[in-house]
Amino acid sequence: MLVGYQGWFRCPGDGSPANQWSHWSRGVPSPNTMAVDLYPETNELKPSSRCLLPGVTINGKPAYVFSSFSKDTVEKHFEWMRTYEIDGVLLQRFINSIHSQQMEGDTVLRNVRSAAEVNGRLFSVEYDLSGAHQETALKQLQDDWGYLTKDLKVTSSPAYLRDHGKPIVAIWGLGFGDADHLQDPALGLRIVKWFKDTAHVRVIGGVPAGWRTLSADSSSNSGWAAVYSALDIVQPWSVGRYRTLEGANQWKETHLIPDLVQTRKQGQSYMPVIFPGFSWHNLNRNSAENQIPRLGGRFLWKQAFNAKTAGATFVKIAMFDEVNEGTAIFKAAPSRKDAPKPGFWLTLDADGETLPNDWYLKISAAISQMFHGTAPPTEQIPIRPATALGIAKTAQ
Repeated sequence: MLVGYQGWFRCPGDGSPANQWSHWSRGVPSPNTMAVDLYPETNELKPSSRCLLPGVTINGKPAYVFSSFSKDTVEKHFEWMRTYEIDGVLLQRFINSIHSQQMEGDTVLRNVRSAAEVNGRLFSVEYDLSGAHQETALKQLQDDWGYLTKDLKVTSSPAYLRDHGKPIVAIWGLGFGDADHLQDPALGLRIVKWFKDTAHVRVIGGVPAGWRTLSADSSSNSGWAAVYSALDIVQPWSVGRYRTLEGANQWKETHLIPDLVQTRKQGQSYMPVIFPGFSWHNLNRNSAENQIPRLGGRFLWKQAFNAKTAGATFVKIAMFDEVNEGTAIFKAAPSRKDAPKPGFWLTLDADGETLPNDWYLKISAAISQMFHGTAPPTEQIPIRPATALGIAKTAQ
């Protein structure tokens, strides 16, 4: 069981080159400029990791967020992953910021590598092609992967994720039918084939949910079918594609099962993407608060159970630290009184249930046990919020 890891949060004084707020807000944080919904738990973080939020308090005391640039932050996150049995991360590397933010990206990557090695976790690079340019995308990827392997030597790490003895590279954003993604399937195929034939890696393709039928969010250009079939591992994007337990059940029938049939027929592996819920009201003020409710974890568990019983052998949770879209599974404020005032924050009691701050990590541990075969699939979450142990244990 892997998780997506953004690692893109910055703040003044954290040592990053820009020395400014990034991804937390539009400019200086305030209730009107915040760009995140879910409030992260920061009490376990060292002072070097924490950033003071101006103009707000929690029960009259200072409120903090964190910087992903800090090594201490990454180490704490990977410590949580070890504790809650998360196998590793797909670390996001954004094609349009590789050059301008290389020092920042490299620092986070080095910290991820170190933390993964210390904590016995895995990591792999996942390139995000959002906003990529047709004329430069392939060379950007070639140059950066050469730099990562020859200069930073990332694949020499015992913690680097491998499949069939080869390093894995994920390429997210192939075949989406909108203007923010590459429109030429021939270019997409060249990218995949270069990584497979020249770089000698196994390729995970982050593709549209409609990849198999060239419909919905997928480009209808038939040339993308060759790209999809060239992938070693198919990872369709499902975030926001359904919003209820019933929708998740329908997704199993309309997507998971036929996708697995298709990938097995083509000799590929299949990596479903599951997510705990969704909320990006502060990032997009016209959107509803708590847009896709978490339902106390039942929404995430239903997807995991469906993926496992459909026949998937591994899964990706989106995401570990994505608080902008409210999909993070790491420790978060359990109740509104634990989050800053004023302003809107999504807290774990949003659907009327009292939950511990690590509830979604506990559910993740139970999902990991299910996929590792150390616990049987159960239709209901096999743990209760009152579980006293720090690690989720399947109910006897």
